[in-house]
Amino acid sequence: MTVPVAPLGATVAVNVTGSPYRYKAFISLCYREGIHNSKVASNPARQVRHKREGNGRLRFLTRREYDSLCEVIRERFPEHIAEFIVSVNTGMRLSEQYSLTWGQVHFDRRTIDLTKTKNGSARTVHLNADSIAALESIRSKGQKTSDPVFPCEGSRFDTRSWFSPCLFDAGIEGYVWHSNRHTFCSWLAMAGATIKEIQELAGHKTITMSARYSHLSPEHRLSVIDRIAAAASAETNGTKS
Repeated sequence: MTVPVAPLGATVAVNVTGSPYRYKAFISLCYREGIHNSKVASNPARQVRHKREGNGRLRFLTRREYDSLCEVIRERFPEHIAEFIVSVNTGMRLSEQYSLTWGQVHFDRRTIDLTKTKNGSARTVHLNADSIAALESIRSKGQKTSDPVFPCEGSRFDTRSWFSPCLFDAGIEGYVWHSNRHTFCSWLAMAGATIKEIQELAGHKTITMSARYSHLSPEHRLSVIDRIAAAASAETNGTKS
């Protein structure tokens, strides 16, 4: 992306290809550099809200996009790679993940106990090998059970300051932190998980929320194909009789 420099007060037409999210990420990056160099005092781009995704299309990462994004995060913000990996591989909501303490993490049982969730009910998060490795990488000796797993600056859980520029560098559009939950659920569906299993693992209050991912299930697709074969077989038998 090349932005021409013009005299103060001049109007310049800039032809930049990309979605509104990429524009916002680029502008936000410029303001962060300005803050770092003491040129500006605040970043107004952070006040621009992302438009909520409709249920018609749930954006999730392909394996290639995931690997590409991990590579960018490791290069630019290595201190945040563990929280991204844990987010994608557990499907925890942002508030659940960033309010987590080490006392809730059980490496022996490979679980996390969530006591405060969006639905108001406690649930257990199961950890796969990638999640365990990520958590082990940030675990230190003498860790207190009351210590936060992912310390945050101030009282806000804000991932945009580092996640948005990484998405930009990886060339990933239409994706936000909450989309990690969609990636988690989508990957479960593609691995053959049932709707009920997705509901339990993601902590969805209703099974309708989990049903949005059913079309990605190989069993779902095969069952539809099998119906065609069954119908053809029935017609053949009917003709013979």
